[in-house]
Amino acid sequence: MNKRMIALAATALLALTACGNESAAQPDSGASLTGRTFLSTAITENGKPRPLAAKTQVRLQFTTNGRISWNAGCNSSDTTVSTSDGRLSLGKEIASTAMGCMGSLQGQDAWIAGVLSAKPTWKLDGDKLVLSTESTTISLLDKETAEPDLALDSTKWKLTTVVTGESASHQAGFEKVWLTLNGERVTGSTGCNEFQGVVARATGKVTFGELATTRRACAGEAATVESLVLKALKGELTYQIDGSTLQLRSADGGLDFTAPTR
Repeated sequence: MNKRMIALAATALLALTACGNESAAQPDSGASLTGRTFLSTAITENGKPRPLAAKTQVRLQFTTNGRISWNAGCNSSDTTVSTSDGRLSLGKEIASTAMGCMGSLQGQDAWIAGVLSAKPTWKLDGDKLVLSTESTTISLLDKETAEPDLALDSTKWKLTTVVTGESASHQAGFEKVWLTLNGERVTGSTGCNEFQGVVARATGKVTFGELATTRRACAGEAATVESLVLKALKGELTYQIDGSTLQLRSADGGLDFTAPTR
């Protein structure tokens, strides 16, 4: 190879190297966040661990239509989001639920809203997402890794919420209500009486037949809860599993359940 050919080859190699470095240097546009949900694993504030209320964590969801929703144990909020320049920038209009949050939960709602409104930097490494402001760092993990969906069958689902129209209620006694599905059979408890019955299955749907119950007399809150549960577990319901939660829905409302993760 003569000197001219060597020089041309070296020039071409340098050009390719420069292009490769330029491509590698391009910041992540944020597309890698789209359609993913992340759960907090650790939080530091001013260099020290920041504990959250018991049984709560920060949950961030990046939707496919350019929005972000978040929850820190009580209310959920949603708005548009920009992920350019390595920062999260929220839209001006933020929609939030209006559940009554007491004590530390109310404080957590305000705290996470403040962190996200401060345009934190973000860095994604595989399933790990880190958000940082001048004082706060939140480490999160992709939900599919942190909390894979439980199976519909053979899981003991415990009631957490009754949804009626646009309202959701959490009452004492809900924790005693449970159900388990196995193929075409369902068994469970209303918190007062045990029940069993037959269910038909289709993709994303279950249809409950008439449920047979024991005949224990229920009074007060137990009677109210039982009435709500039996009314909801009728006919065709859509279902959705998200990690350790199960949602059953009809046109009128539905039930939310949870199960302990292993």
